[in-house]
Amino acid sequence: MENIKLGEAEYRLMNIVWEKGPLPAMELAGICLEQYDWKKSTVYTMLKRLGDKGVLAFEEKVVTVLIPKEQVDRMESQALLEKAYRGSVPDFFAAFLQDRKLTREEAVRIQKMIEEAMK
Repeated sequence: MENIKLGEAEYRLMNIVWEKGPLPAMELAGICLEQYDWKKSTVYTMLKRLGDKGVLAFEEKVVTVLIPKEQVDRMESQALLEKAYRGSVPDFFAAFLQDRKLTREEAVRIQKMIEEAMK
């Protein structure tokens, strides 16, 4: 599948759809007005773009998720890794940990992930 890139506003809207969907577009517009002060026309424009990207369906005034959040997050993470760190996981970790200390629990969790990835 092709890499999907969401802008910050698109990602905010999608978080609502992932959490509450499927839902009527008018209900989504109301939530966006309340949370972000976005006009209905703004929401409908983003729905059109997100539909064109294949992330959601906007049919018969109902918004439905087509791609789960976890899949979009993986694609965006991979794109960041490629763009900023030339695909190097060690370079990413070095930058991430440069000014940060891990808790013991975080270190154990990351170590388990590394061990799983090596299998």
